[in-house]
Parts: sequence; structure tokens; C-alpha cells
Amino acid sequence: MTSSSPETRRLQDCFNGLLSLVAAPALWSGKGPDWVMREVLDMLARMLNLDLAYSRLDDGSGGAIRELARSDRYADADRRVHEIGVAVEPWLRTQQAGECHVVPNPFGAGELNVTCLSLGLKEGGGFVLAGSRRPGFPADTDLLLLQVAVNQAVVELQRAQVVAAKQRAEAAEAHSTYLRQESEQHWGEIIGASAPLAQALKLVEEVAPTNACVLIQGETGTGKELIARAIHRLSHRSQQPFVRLDCAAIPAGLLEAEVFGHERGAFTGAVARRIGRFELADRGTFFLDEVGEIPLDLQAKLLRVLQEREFERVGSSRTRRIDVRLIAASNRDLGQMVEARTFREDLYYRLNVFPIEMPPLRERGEDIPLLARHFLQVHARANNRSITAMEPGGLAALCRYAWPGNVRELSNIIERCVILTHGSTLHVSADALKPRGAVPAVDNSLAGAQRQHILQVLEGCHWVIAGPTGAAARLGMKRSSLQYRLQKLGIVRPT
Repeated sequence: MTSSSPETRRLQDCFNGLLSLVAAPALWSGKGPDWVMREVLDMLARMLNLDLAYSRLDDGSGGAIRELARSDRYADADRRVHEIGVAVEPWLRTQQAGECHVVPNPFGAGELNVTCLSLGLKEGGGFVLAGSRRPGFPADTDLLLLQVAVNQAVVELQRAQVVAAKQRAEAAEAHSTYLRQESEQHWGEIIGASAPLAQALKLVEEVAPTNACVLIQGETGTGKELIARAIHRLSHRSQQPFVRLDCAAIPAGLLEAEVFGHERGAFTGAVARRIGRFELADRGTFFLDEVGEIPLDLQAKLLRVLQEREFERVGSSRTRRIDVRLIAASNRDLGQMVEARTFREDLYYRLNVFPIEMPPLRERGEDIPLLARHFLQVHARANNRSITAMEPGGLAALCRYAWPGNVRELSNIIERCVILTHGSTLHVSADALKPRGAVPAVDNSLAGAQRQHILQVLEGCHWVIAGPTGAAARLGMKRSSLQYRLQKLGIVRPT
């Protein structure tokens, strides 16, 4: 049996390659233009034994050019073949998609033969160059395979452009919907003049212009989200999206899909593709509230996003890159969670680049009257009530209360009192300040006990501090020491 010649074997290999190319599009579904072109170049290099395979692709977005090359066997090919591409561009403008143009000996006599094919796309254009030292290149079979490959590439590139356009439209709609919902939920600005709040706001001004991760810690209801929004407004990302996610409000099994998004069919109930919060926040700020509720397995993926700036949707193998500034918040002690091994130490240090501690309302005593009057205006207007003043005794009761629910509890109590008040002066009933549910109404810490004791003494002497019958004498303290203690505990005389 006579063995086949090298040329026959080469033609057989080309034929097999052609068959594989025709079958390949089933594997290209959903891939981006770069991936399609790299796959085509790899196929051409294998089938035609090329020394050089190169493409230049205009993605149609105003002249953005991507250049891809497979040239393992030709030194300095990228730069020199780019020069060839510039030279043949005038010819490409006059050719139809898929037409071949042979460029003989572009690198010098007998050094390398190159053929060029144009790409006709709905958006943009481009070309493919194929070069080989093989004698007789390009033969008729070479040109046939080149045309088949490039024509198939055009089909797949156009499909990729349609998919990309659809995804951009979905992303724009998702951004619009999310931002509209967020604007409806915004309930106010930061209000207060106390020293603890001023210290926190000073840190906001320092960190806002940077890209550093911020960890906001504090009790529930202290206004951590308002601080995060303030950081965003003062940053260079202020014109981009501010996206928030409350990790405690999402079931653990769905949290990953909510953060990173998912593809259709990724899990039971995933009937359509969904863009995750990270993608929504691209170029903007992502506020991750109650970050301590994230499961350990998802913490590792979050760490990767912070370090590598890339992720995959659930059910997808495609890696996506993003540019997001992360602000995290928690009412739990993440340091203790690290010691208990319920929170990753490496993620904690990555989040805790710039910590901000939000003071509880009981340490912001002088801010209580300001906040109370603000919420009175807000809730009176929202409930169609003409209430313009507040009973002095009611304001004093608000200043004495320990506020376990902080600013959020104060807002809720003022709203309830507004609804129950009939007249122009707000009445704060004793029942309004009674503890509800399992939330303690009294701060049992040492500072809380001191605060309650000092308040009782001050009320007993009608807020007189100096003199033989004043509060300082009754407490066995110097007047200056008592004044310092009042400032530290946030105790102010009701107006």
C-alpha cells in the first residue's frame, strides 16, 4: 500500500480542520468578539501551518481597535504586521467581506508570504492576516479555508455584537430601575453638631476622594447608610451608581446570585439572566450593609473581587472585570467574629482599610433636640399635620431616654407621636418611650449607669451645677469635672 504524499496528508488535515470549523459555532454561543477571533486564529494556525496569524478588529464603538495575534514562530511580528495592516487599509475599504488579497513578500524577498481578508460587520470592521514561509503559500486550498474561516468568524462576530448590545440594554434598564427604587427610599441627611458625629464626618471628608475600602461599624439605626452615601457624594464617582445590598435581608442560598448575578438556568427558579449588584455598581460605589451576615464560602469570592477586580456570574464561566469602590458596614464586632472563625481574617483586613465608627445616639445627647425637630417637620408634612412646636416636657423626656434603637427609633417615635397629636404642639406620651419587644430600654453599661445617675441628680436640683446644693456638690465632684463628664456622656439641658 503506497503511503500518501505530504501534500495529500496536508490537504486531508485541512479538510478535517474545515469540518471541525463548521461544527465549532455550537461551541461559540455567548462568547465575546475577542474570544471568537482568538479561536479563529488558533484554527487557522493549526490547519494551515502558519507562521503568523493576526487580526485587527474595530468594535464599532467610535474607533476602539483590538489587535490579536498568534505569532509564536516569527520575531517582532506584531509591530511589523501592524504596519502591513495600515498599508492595506485603503484597499480594505473597497472590498466586500471575505474577499482575499495576497500581499507578496511584505517582510522582504522570500521571507514570508501574507494574505489578507476583510471583515464586513454591522458594527465596525477589520481584517485577518495569515502568513507562512511554506513554498507556494497561499495555494487555492489555503484561500478556500481562509475564506470559510473568516466568513464563519463574521457570522459569530455579528452574533456576539447582537448579544453585547442586548446585554448593554439590559444593564441600562437594570441601572435605571435600581436607581429609581433607591431614590424613593432615601429618607434624609446627616443632622447633628455633637463632637462624636463631627469626628466621624471628618473621617468621611478624608477618605471620600480616595478609592480605599471603608468599613463603617456601629449599632443598628446609627445612620451607617447615610455615611456611605456621603462618602459616595464627595467622591469622584458621585455621577456613577450608588448600589446597596442588605446582606441580612437576603437568604444565604440566594446571596451569591444577588451579589454576582446569574445566567438563565443556573439553578431552580433562574428563568432569566440577572445582572448582579456588583455589575450594577460598575464605575460607582457598592455599599454592602451587614457584611457580617455573609457565609464563609461567599466571603472567599468577595475577597477575590476586591483583589482581582473580576468575577463570574453564577452558572457562567466567563470572567468579567469591574471597577467598583466597596463600602461595607456591620453592627457586629467583626474582630470578634474573626477570633471565633466565623469571618475570614484576610477579608476583614481587606475591608478594614479605613474604619469609621458611628457613635450611638446616647453619646450624641446635644443632637437629640436637632433630630427631634427635623423628624417633626418631616413626619408632620408626610402625614398632613400642622404641628409647629414640641412640648418642653416631651423634649426633656426624649433627651433622658437611652435610645437602644438610635436615630431610627427616634424617627419612629416622633412619627407615632405626630399621628396621635391633635393640635399644633407635639405631645410625647410616656407610653411612646416604653421599651417594646426584646429591645432593652436601659443601657446597662457602666457609662449608661453613670449617665442615668447624673441625670437623676441634675433633675433633682433643677439642673443647677454649681453651689452648695448644686449637682456637682451632691455628686462629690468639682464643677469642671462634672462639666467634662456631661460633655463626654452627651448630656445637655433640655430647652
